[in-house]
Amino acid sequence: MKKTITFASALIFCIAGISVRSIAQNANKNYDEKLARELKADDYGMKKYVLVILKSGALTGLPKSAQDSVFKGHMANINKLAAEGKLIVAGPLGKNDKNYRGIFIFDVDNVEAAKLLVATDPVIKSQIMDAEYYPWYGSAALKETLKIHSKIEKISH
Repeated sequence: MKKTITFASALIFCIAGISVRSIAQNANKNYDEKLARELKADDYGMKKYVLVILKSGALTGLPKSAQDSVFKGHMANINKLAAEGKLIVAGPLGKNDKNYRGIFIFDVDNVEAAKLLVATDPVIKSQIMDAEYYPWYGSAALKETLKIHSKIEKISH
């Protein structure tokens, strides 16, 4: 009798454990294992990136022709890093009281790697801008936006 109760109790705990796990982890019917692996997604469809906030740097008062040249190089560098698949998102920020100028999101998993990439940018080299770095955890699908963007931009850079 005691063995039967012990066995029944163990069986109930096992069934309860399976039920709790199945409730907590519902399988996604749309899951694409190949795509998830290609995008380096974890089980939640997420991955590590580095978010960079570009802000006004120490150099001010540069003549317009010199500033235009630096920004032309900045755009070329952005396009190069995007073509290499290292830069996922880039864009300017609106006027703000923190002197933030723009953002980058890099497909790297540590700040040191992002610093090496940012160091290639003419606005950083010239000190027109400076950068702040933040580890960021976001959707692995973010990388797909570059493919979509090329289909919706009417005028390319």
